[in-house]
Amino acid sequence: MTPTLTGTKKVVTGNHAVSYGAMLARVQVISAYPITPQTQIVELLSEFCANGTLRAKFIKVESEHSAMAALIGAASAGARTFTATSAHGLALMHEMLHWAAGARLPIVMADVNRAMGPPWSVWTDQNDSLSQRDTGWMQVYCESNQEVLDTVIQAYKVAEKVLMPAMLVLDAFVLSHTAEQIEIPDQALVDEYLPPYQPLYKLDVNDPRSFGALAPPDVYMELRYKMHKAMEDSLVEWARADEEYYELFGRRYGLIEPYRADDADLILVTSGTVTSTARDVIDELRAEGHRVGLLKIRVFRPFPAQLVREALRSAEKVAVIDRNISFGMGGIFAQEIKSALYNATDRPPIFGFVAGLGGRDITPRVIREIIEYAESHDEPEDLIWVGVKR
Repeated sequence: MTPTLTGTKKVVTGNHAVSYGAMLARVQVISAYPITPQTQIVELLSEFCANGTLRAKFIKVESEHSAMAALIGAASAGARTFTATSAHGLALMHEMLHWAAGARLPIVMADVNRAMGPPWSVWTDQNDSLSQRDTGWMQVYCESNQEVLDTVIQAYKVAEKVLMPAMLVLDAFVLSHTAEQIEIPDQALVDEYLPPYQPLYKLDVNDPRSFGALAPPDVYMELRYKMHKAMEDSLVEWARADEEYYELFGRRYGLIEPYRADDADLILVTSGTVTSTARDVIDELRAEGHRVGLLKIRVFRPFPAQLVREALRSAEKVAVIDRNISFGMGGIFAQEIKSALYNATDRPPIFGFVAGLGGRDITPRVIREIIEYAESHDEPEDLIWVGVKR
């Protein structure tokens, strides 16, 4: 099928790309509390609701905990729901994140990655979202504003299929407040791709049901097993949703994205916006004779372990850039990759680098130094801090 390349070209920030994605998905209930750097997302959505562009209920609340609680109620009643947050707002939601996942509600949320305090920081790193990785939310890390908009729409497609909530993640300021040209798809095509949500079960006074009731020990584990299977099944659904999106709109992203990795001796693993910078560095090093490649991780939860194993199969070394830290252990993406490769035969040494915390720039020079370090060492250290002033 030939993709239908129609839509409106517009220069927008990453935050507003999220807003347009939610509008095109025809969300019915929005609840949010402002927090830098995501506030622009819900500001524009509130304008859409006020001027009639989007026929949705915008619920103003006193905290992020309440925002998620409101959406849990709305989603339980069968509504397509949306919110956005960052950092401490996401942390405040923690209890409700478990509830949304356990109740099997396909809520979609945008998290604009912001470093956790103290000390206070409004700049980007991934600890806010990754600290919620075990709550049962799917997590997708975006590289560009176009990918942000497209991922919002895809997230509803997948979430409503497997009945698990989804979190799309974008870097603070580097994407959230940076404008670039994107294509805003035609509403009619989005409607074709994403029909109205039709839940199998919902709160209905004419058909009473119970949600989140007490589960004794003889059934609780089975419910958690079903959640885990749904997350595993979503790997297939993300791939299917991505391919169907390509057929209509001409864009696809994959769960992972290898770049010049087929014959690479060393593969650099990245996520988020640093991927764009890394591609340029890979091209420069290739021109200089280095056999290096790149692997972008887009879908982090569920972790696409088999795809990662296949992508890294021929590498002699792997270097992972983590814009996060699990204190006392190391970078979180590196941990996941080590786990995925643990049972592989002839697994390559994995070099874990932590860089860019609190919004510090990961420049081409930094990426080059990371690659050159991994190339020149045979045995990786447990953790390598990049650019720390000692």
